[in-house]
Amino acid sequence: MSDAVEFVAEGRYLRFAKRNDWEYVERVNVRDVAVLVPITPEHEIVLVEQFRIPVQARMIELPAGLVGDEEEFRDEDLLDAANRELEEETGYRAGKLTVLTRAPSAGGMTSELVSFLHATGLRKVGTGGGVDGEDITVHVVPLREVRRWLRKKEEEGFLLDPKIHAGLYLVSPSLSS
Repeated sequence: MSDAVEFVAEGRYLRFAKRNDWEYVERVNVRDVAVLVPITPEHEIVLVEQFRIPVQARMIELPAGLVGDEEEFRDEDLLDAANRELEEETGYRAGKLTVLTRAPSAGGMTSELVSFLHATGLRKVGTGGGVDGEDITVHVVPLREVRRWLRKKEEEGFLLDPKIHAGLYLVSPSLSS
């Protein structure tokens, strides 16, 4: 059995690959995905809302971004890219970024790995909302109310990215200190 990868099709952003009998997708020109868990000094989490074409719905998510996907940012460091994405999407910059873990986003479907980063020492420096036609709404939710707030959003028809729950779990030890 060969471990060689065969590229079946390639678009602008994704490549369809096959290894042995397993088909999967991978991102083109992306070194990493930064998923931020931004917690304000007031113990609030910063979440984003945007329409996602594949699921045809508005989603509530942690701020996140691709590392190395654009020519001008091809060699950008993970932490620099994470802080740039945080500012673009939410208008906040982090005083400190700590890598919590790196894991597959959906190991049976894609080769993509995501790095979860705890963003602290946040300060508001802009309006956020994204770039290049992104239509991002920023939500700042007190941590003590986040589970109730998420349930309410789900009842309203929003889809919730499960990475929110993973991120909250990953930062929970630091929240109790």
